[in-house]
Amino acid sequence: MTGKLPLAEGEVSRTACARALLRSGVDEESGEVLSQAVLAQRIGWCADLVVGMVSGLLAERWNCADVEVLASGHDAGGRKLPSNAWMALRRLGWTVTAPAGVRVNDRVVRMAQEQAGRILRAASWRAELTAGVLATWPADPRQRTAQEWEQVRKAVPGGEHLPSGVIKSRTRQVARFRAVNGRLPVDVFELEGGPKGRADAAVGRV
Repeated sequence: MTGKLPLAEGEVSRTACARALLRSGVDEESGEVLSQAVLAQRIGWCADLVVGMVSGLLAERWNCADVEVLASGHDAGGRKLPSNAWMALRRLGWTVTAPAGVRVNDRVVRMAQEQAGRILRAASWRAELTAGVLATWPADPRQRTAQEWEQVRKAVPGGEHLPSGVIKSRTRQVARFRAVNGRLPVDVFELEGGPKGRADAAVGRV
């Protein structure tokens, strides 16, 4: 069984979202009608809960090895990972943990895994970009020579088509790290530090 629509040759599917204003809700157990203020309070609590769960998983998996595993698109058995981030994380056995004393349903767990999985997948390209910049660090980061530009573009996947501004921006970020720490970062994971979950992203999937 699948919920995907059958597509004809040449057709593609797209997912669209629409903003909506929630004015009230109903407590499933008591049947009590909830005011907009109470509803906002409960949604905020849920969003904070998801953010905490996302941050915990990211702290555990924010490293080159795990991001490469997810980016490879295959699990340890060679099977293709699902396109949905939360399903891919479950296939890999990467779970999120709720705070002690808090029980969450599977929908909340999926929200946390989906957000964490998307963040980890997005880190793969930045990791490759940063690795290329570090491997070809210029003598003067403020002004690469023509040869240095050629080197960095060869070191970055798809670098020949990458706008110069992207490479310059990453170079400035690395240069700021070096100015503070007296050395170049090991990789993008040290350069950017551990990411956090986003409450607005969690609310969007409640």
